[in-house]
Amino acid sequence: MTAPPPSLPPPPGPRLWLARHAQPLIGPGICYGRHDVPADAHATAQAAATLQAALPRRLVACRHSPLQRCEQLALELKALRPDMTLDADDRLTELHFGLWEARGWNDIARADIDAWTDAFADHAPGGGERLSAMLLRVADALADARRAAARAPGADVLWITHAGVVRCVLWLQRHGGRLPRSEEWTDAAPAFGGWATVPLG
Repeated sequence: MTAPPPSLPPPPGPRLWLARHAQPLIGPGICYGRHDVPADAHATAQAAATLQAALPRRLVACRHSPLQRCEQLALELKALRPDMTLDADDRLTELHFGLWEARGWNDIARADIDAWTDAFADHAPGGGERLSAMLLRVADALADARRAAARAPGADVLWITHAGVVRCVLWLQRHGGRLPRSEEWTDAAPAFGGWATVPLG
């Protein structure tokens, strides 16, 4: 009697690729969330080449933050993958730090930083954006990514974005709509020019 052929594992489900921009051209210790600074051009080209070699052939969507450090990487990648369609998406921008933008972290009053960490999700740092609002916009973009992947089985989705957005996705994947306390906000983002992947199933 012939043994039945071994069953093949099911194909992997769709993934969301979370690529971080390359090293920005700004000094160390500066708060630059929504501050629109460029990235190093050479590092951006290297990041695009490395990412292009790793990405699957089928991408149903490629969205990027409109800030120039992300747009640079998106355009470099587009030059290597002319089949890709790029779309800027405001939901993929970094947290807005209001009056803290472009200031040194050491120049921000300790009491102001403590007020933020004490009410981490609902305090607007520098009068900017609350983390709770950022999580909502990232969750909305994530729902769109899931819908796009469902319409194109076997295709992945790519975001070119910022550390804060990556951390929001990781939090949402693990905890849903629960708001984090500052001591829980521990997920590490990829290094500059690196990426992470999460399932979209």
